[in-house]
Amino acid sequence: MSTSNQIVALTAGGPHSWIMINALRERFGDFPVILEEGEPASRLWRRRMKMLGPLKVASMQAARLPMKLTKRGTERVIREMIESEGLKPDALADANIINVPSVNSDACRAALEKLQPKAIFVVSTRMIGKNTLASVDAPFINYHSGINPAYRGMFGGYFALANGEPEHFGATVHLVDEGVDTGGILYQSRLEPKPGDNFHTYLWRLAAGSRGIVIEAMEDALAGTLSPVHVNLPSNQWFAPTLGGYVWAGLSRGVW
Repeated sequence: MSTSNQIVALTAGGPHSWIMINALRERFGDFPVILEEGEPASRLWRRRMKMLGPLKVASMQAARLPMKLTKRGTERVIREMIESEGLKPDALADANIINVPSVNSDACRAALEKLQPKAIFVVSTRMIGKNTLASVDAPFINYHSGINPAYRGMFGGYFALANGEPEHFGATVHLVDEGVDTGGILYQSRLEPKPGDNFHTYLWRLAAGSRGIVIEAMEDALAGTLSPVHVNLPSNQWFAPTLGGYVWAGLSRGVW
């Protein structure tokens, strides 16, 4: 069955996005990928400062310094993961890519309206606004590297380990609404980090172990059998580690 006019992906790119998109292509065949320009880091930090205050944001930025020290050796871990798991973290040469400035742009909405997909896979985009969500009669289904609702937002796998909750090291596939990872939960994966993993490899580990739930969710979407489930966990949104939090988790729990 051809899915060229049934599935569309929305993404800003990056290895974890292409791992998922290429896994879907292996299952369903080729489909269009709407690729937005990445949001400038300066804009992201300004938004965080407005939400969290300058002191906390300064501490988050300071944490990036010790994080660089832990990156040594992770390239080997990632290479081994790519080989052992058969990951495809890059756009393939024959990918059908449609470039737009933003998922919230007129160009993106026009592309969706033209394609009229039955289901839209979302991975690593900025927040999708109501106008784009309403532009086509199809579910938007997001891959999130964290267990919702407890680990919404950024770096859910890292924060689960840093908080001493390794049972929540995993990922979620959920419907997209106007909130931050607040849409109906479809599937979740529960995984385990491996020796040598750290902040720089957790996202890779989660992506490698969560391709199956992404495929299942898109199969359900095409079959019209999406069934959100309730997960009885507190709801929390996470951003980035602070300097004190990062060092404390590393020294006390070995989570770097």
